[in-house]
Amino acid sequence: MDKADCFELGYVAKLHGFKGEVSLFLDVTNPEDYSSLDAVFIEINGQLNPFFVESFKLKNKGFAAVKFEGIDNERDARVLLRQRLFLPAQILPKLTGTQFYDHEVVGFTVVDTLFGEVGVIEDVIDLAVNPLLQIKNGAKEVLVPLAANVVQAVDRKKKVMTITAPEGLIQLYLG
Repeated sequence: MDKADCFELGYVAKLHGFKGEVSLFLDVTNPEDYSSLDAVFIEINGQLNPFFVESFKLKNKGFAAVKFEGIDNERDARVLLRQRLFLPAQILPKLTGTQFYDHEVVGFTVVDTLFGEVGVIEDVIDLAVNPLLQIKNGAKEVLVPLAANVVQAVDRKKKVMTITAPEGLIQLYLG
């Protein structure tokens, strides 16, 4: 599996017991959507490796206790610590309108309805209280809160996101 065809689900956070179980952190909006996983890809030394789920128990705050097939002791489980988890992007339902997956819009050009072209999305910083678009404009960085009604349109074909940023925000960053 190629990483370009996947999305990052989270990472292996810590050991969970001594019989090979690990604790995963699912860095997603709704961790319960992934409670019936039968396999994940774990990045080890730059390569995605499939791991099959033997048991999965969702905990709180995005954590899950997981037992993978073939990982039966603490030594084997330690190899997985801090490694990133991936799933094929094709399993995600297609979104329309102004809804988007964070990884989907990285590289999109941002156009503000008042200011014009702002720059290119470098990342979506997924803070629980206030998610942000991180936009690069040359050497400058622009952070735009993803509050209600900020995103006006997402053109997936042209890779353009149209926004209406809070008044004066873009000028504050770009003059």
